[in-house]
Amino acid sequence: MKALFIGGTGTISMAISKLLIAQGHELYLLNRGNRTAELPEGAVSLVADINDEEKVRELTSGMMFDVIADFIAFRPEQVERDYRLFCGMTRQYIYISSASAYQKPLSNPVVTEGSTLSNPYWEYSRNKIACEELLLKLYREEGFPMTIVRPSHTYDERRVPLGVEGKNGSWQILDRMLRGKPVIIHGDGTTLWTVTHNSDFAKGFVGLMGNVRAIGEAVQITSDESLTWNQIYEATAAALGVELKPYYVSTKFLEAVGEPGQLDGMWGDKSHTVIFDNSKLKRLVPGYQATMNFSEGVRRAVKVILANPAYQKADPEFDAWCDRVIEAQENAKKALLG
Repeated sequence: MKALFIGGTGTISMAISKLLIAQGHELYLLNRGNRTAELPEGAVSLVADINDEEKVRELTSGMMFDVIADFIAFRPEQVERDYRLFCGMTRQYIYISSASAYQKPLSNPVVTEGSTLSNPYWEYSRNKIACEELLLKLYREEGFPMTIVRPSHTYDERRVPLGVEGKNGSWQILDRMLRGKPVIIHGDGTTLWTVTHNSDFAKGFVGLMGNVRAIGEAVQITSDESLTWNQIYEATAAALGVELKPYYVSTKFLEAVGEPGQLDGMWGDKSHTVIFDNSKLKRLVPGYQATMNFSEGVRRAVKVILANPAYQKADPEFDAWCDRVIEAQENAKKALLG
């Protein structure tokens, strides 16, 4: 199989790239070349900004692919650009959407690909929905051979998937745990959430590549393991070898006092119980099974993060914000209790 990935070096795409190469497929990665040291050996690098359409056409002139997948398209105009560039050059175009596009609040916590798409709380999700609608139109009216993939919260060894985070990701929360400080958990921590290791996501994704039954379809790829946020934080603390000191704060309050855009994904995604039904994926990719449970995945992530200072990105502003939120709630308690 001959594939072209737009991007190809992110949390999701890197795992897929490595799996494809390991299976002996021919892989081209089109990106700006900023992370060449991390490219899997055997992948062909095409260095260009995807928005430089003239350059992209020059690099791909005369080429035909079994699959083209775009991991960095977030708005409809970017999908329109891909259609201009790649229509007639691929037997399958895979668009990476997002499970956050599903209706919030959910009318049913068990989510299938037929669940309604609607998210008034998060612009990112609304843009993903618009991209999906455009691709469906192109498929129906022009026969464009597209497949839509919807990942949920996917992680790798460089980052732990947690709830309330700052701009630099999860390290500051791990650091708070290591220093014995309380960490904020939204709500009461009992809503169910699904986190998926990128190695499991890659298996499902590769199974959809070149799969004629996946043309014209939307497919979600997640783990089947549903955990409460309390369990996610407890497993993280256990991996660090420390006691978890949870501090519970209303999601709406966090949204109100956070920096603009800081917690868009909280009310629009992470605060809702979601259980993913992966039956469709398993029909399309017989034998697919997510095998990395979170307890093992987070142990691996913590080991890598602690050994690599590059993954320990401090966020003193977020740390101070957490302290202020906790102090404010404690002061409110004291005032009400006299």
